Amino acid sequence: MPIRILAVSEHPDLAPQVAAWLVEAFGRPGGRSIEELTALILGPTKGPEESFVLFDGDTPAGTASLAHDDLDSRPDLTPWLAGVYVLPAFRGRGHASMLVRHVEGFARAAGIGTLWLYTWTAAPLYAGLGWVHAGMEHEIKRNLQVLLMRRDLAGDPA
Repeated sequence: MPIRILAVSEHPDLAPQVAAWLVEAFGRPGGRSIEELTALILGPTKGPEESFVLFDGDTPAGTASLAHDDLDSRPDLTPWLAGVYVLPAFRGRGHASMLVRHVEGFARAAGIGTLWLYTWTAAPLYAGLGWVHAGMEHEIKRNLQVLLMRRDLAGDPA
């Protein structure tokens, strides 16, 4: 089955699905409802922000985003790889890596030199893709310690 990655800004009908996945995977960020998250995904941005959906054949299978901000304790860091999620039935096929690489390429094309992310479960995935540890942080909304990671895009091949 062919793999396609589509920008939600060009396919706004995908925004409610992305919002539902984010709630399923990460809870209700900031206490937001699916409707509020959908509006946030489709709303005005603070720079080159975008959400993407990966299709495995005709089936939406995962998402990832470039976000202006993502970790309340580090408003000084921007932009972020955020909301990387692949449906359980589609895991183990390299989809998360494809989504990460796609967001990196989008960021690089926008002239971004460094991306940030935080994780409490997927550090090996990101380390395998060239992301480096940048310290531990406190994630306020979930009240847990998370690993901060950085990816320098300058000089990387596209």
